[in-house]
Amino acid sequence: MTASPPRHPGLAAGGWERLTLAEQLANVGAEVGRMVRWRGRDRAREAAAFERALELLDLTLADPRWRGRLKEIARARELLCDAEAGGVEYGTTLESMDRHFLAFAIAARRGR
Repeated sequence: MTASPPRHPGLAAGGWERLTLAEQLANVGAEVGRMVRWRGRDRAREAAAFERALELLDLTLADPRWRGRLKEIARARELLCDAEAGGVEYGTTLESMDRHFLAFAIAARRGR
């Protein structure tokens, strides 16, 4: 099985590691917001936003600066997957994940 090409090639090539953690998670949140927007309206666009959000979370997990925070980042990824699956395991909703990541967008904006 061949890995699919990155959906964010510039970020995957090292641009992601120039962002702060708040900026990285705010970008994940933008994709979650797109998931919420497309849910029930366009399954393909919702699925594409989900794939992009997972890719960004994986890039965040691979960033060596966050070695001490891997558990919480991985948990956010797990909860996002739960929300996409309908909250079967933890009762997570896309709306709750959208609110969670919104806090990082606010923090990233304040940091500039």
